[in-house]
Amino acid sequence: MKNNYLLCAIFLVLLCSPAKAQHGIDHSVWDQILILNVTEDGKVNYEGVMKDSPLFYKYFRSLSDNPPTDQWTREEKLAYWINAYNSIAVKMIIDNYPVKDINELHDPWNQKFFRINDERLSLDDIEHKILRKFNEPRIHFLINCASFSSPKLMNRAYTSENVEEAMEKCTMEFINDPNRNIITENKISISQIFEWYKDDFNNGDVVEFINQYSEVKIEKLPKNSYMAYNWSLNEQ
Repeated sequence: MKNNYLLCAIFLVLLCSPAKAQHGIDHSVWDQILILNVTEDGKVNYEGVMKDSPLFYKYFRSLSDNPPTDQWTREEKLAYWINAYNSIAVKMIIDNYPVKDINELHDPWNQKFFRINDERLSLDDIEHKILRKFNEPRIHFLINCASFSSPKLMNRAYTSENVEEAMEKCTMEFINDPNRNIITENKISISQIFEWYKDDFNNGDVVEFINQYSEVKIEKLPKNSYMAYNWSLNEQ
């Protein structure tokens, strides 16, 4: 009898406890596509993604049909828009494959490629009108435009649970990656990302931002210190 009373009490507590709201969408399909087709160093098997295209397009439609709402957390929104940007870039490549450079496509940055309700968005719309409005400079090291000099495409999807850790990790890796930034005692040559989006980094203090993550500290940037951007496809 005591056990019955105890079970009833537990049931009533669970019944009356407010459920934690769950927002966002399921990124697991995108996660699996990335695991299967992207290497640890960010090289993409675009032909492999094409073989998984039914799943990929299903995920892409789910993004379009389930945009963020005011009830979503900041992390849920960040994960959504970063995944959206990266998957759009991948879709543009596989829809036009084979290509050697995303710039071979017609105006890739301003194509209104992504539909939400009655609005269509381009890569530039997502980057400049949405992601940069978060005032979070580390987003620049998670978005990938299918190019060698871009921050590498991670082989996992971003979620509300991992996006904060990913921003820190990817920023650290990008700044200390000699293929994207050369920061040594004898030479400094940094990514043009720091030139194009200078104002996003500590209100223009690029050196201070870099020094938060760089293994070698910089006193000042020399003239002509920006590395030419390599737009070659980030393909396996």
